[in-house]
Amino acid sequence: MDKVVHFEVPYDDADRAHAFYREAFGWQLRTMPQMGYTMVTTTPTDESGRPGETGGINGGMLARQGPITSPVITIGVEDLDESLARVEKLGGSVKLGRQPVGDMGFSAYVTDTEGNLIGLWQNA
Repeated sequence: MDKVVHFEVPYDDADRAHAFYREAFGWQLRTMPQMGYTMVTTTPTDESGRPGETGGINGGMLARQGPITSPVITIGVEDLDESLARVEKLGGSVKLGRQPVGDMGFSAYVTDTEGNLIGLWQNA
């Protein structure tokens, strides 16, 4: 069973969004200017940076762009290419295909049969 492993929240104004989530929820934010991305910590992490609490997930924030216009959940998969093919076979569509994310893994974005944007993640 594939599980939710990450979330993304798009913004129009980075400073305003960062201040809101930091103050409203106490989230820790770490900007990564070279990637145009902000890592979001919502739960304590272990030494590897993974959530240390059962059921906890962390996420990210990025400028609203392309297909990412509203919050997205990201599902961890074993084989990204197989998952993309399965999504299409079941009536979904690929919005942004396999993309490397540094040396950490690969991401893609799909829509489900209801038009919801879903992120997919495969560890390297």
